[in-house]
Amino acid sequence: MRQRQDRPPGDELGFTLIELLVVILIIGILAAIAIPSFLNQTRKSYDASAKELTRSAVTAADTYGTDLGNNFSGLTAATVNSYESTIATSSSTAGNNAYLEAASGSYAAGASIYVVTVKAYSTGDQYSAVYYNGVVSRFCGSATWTPPTPATAVGFAATSGAVTGGCVNGTW
Repeated sequence: MRQRQDRPPGDELGFTLIELLVVILIIGILAAIAIPSFLNQTRKSYDASAKELTRSAVTAADTYGTDLGNNFSGLTAATVNSYESTIATSSSTAGNNAYLEAASGSYAAGASIYVVTVKAYSTGDQYSAVYYNGVVSRFCGSATWTPPTPATAVGFAATSGAVTGGCVNGTW
């Protein structure tokens, strides 16, 4: 068996302590970059789930209004759930998914109005859709509707609740 000429026989080489520390430092830096990015992706998935549930709740609410001649009086979260059973109405029935937090509607002086609000799992972000005479507007937070006055052509949806992601300028 041939021995290497530059090392004495039986001399085993390994990594030095400094080399091991450099490798651990590099792995630590990469983890510090990757973990926040991963957590941000999970937040985005929860918010996307809530937005999709809001769209489904709008469809169910539209169906309810169609059945009643565009009258949304009596619209509740339970009513929306009766039209689309896959829409959860509480955190206990939603599991790790978003749920319909509130739904309300009215019909007065020829104005059809409804508001649906969905809450995202884990992040707690709220997304609302407001329907007013055929136009759906989307807002971040929990929306409350103020009907338009003769001086204004459109109503105003006041929103509350902190939304940490998924919204640009208060809408989505």
